[in-house]
Amino acid sequence: MTEDTLLRAGARPILRFERHLPRSIQDAWRAVTDPAEMRAWFPTRIEIAGGQWKAGARLTHHFDGHDIDPLPGTVLEWDPPHRIRFTWGTDTIGFELTPAPDGGTIFVLTEELSANAAARNAAGWDACLDRLQHGREREPWKVRFDRYTAELEPVLGHQDGPPTGYNDTTS
Repeated sequence: MTEDTLLRAGARPILRFERHLPRSIQDAWRAVTDPAEMRAWFPTRIEIAGGQWKAGARLTHHFDGHDIDPLPGTVLEWDPPHRIRFTWGTDTIGFELTPAPDGGTIFVLTEELSANAAARNAAGWDACLDRLQHGREREPWKVRFDRYTAELEPVLGHQDGPPTGYNDTTS
């Protein structure tokens, strides 16, 4: 199951991505919240002040391997093993996990972000979720970005490309 949706348009649209993960909710929760396991799929290395996720904890998102300054963050909601919301600079990211009937997990990622970054971030999340779900990316970032730009630009306006300092080696 793969479902990508623009939940709300406007100055701060919300993107929603849904994936079926063939693992228990406990294993999926660990994959999406353990900083060491997140390195396999999440786009930044997350540093948690105090070393523990909890509401109010300060985060730093490091873009290792790219010439991009770290982004600050804060944990807004922490409800293991079902929900976490945190900031990523000025954006808000949420993970929601629910058990699937087959014993797997339905994983939903949402991001509230600037309208002009929607296609760029959608392409990035799509690639990240491929790594989480399948262990690899199945399509280059640029192909994804072009597809999301064609879909989102008529609704949200001009879409920015990759951030300065980002080098896409997969396109």
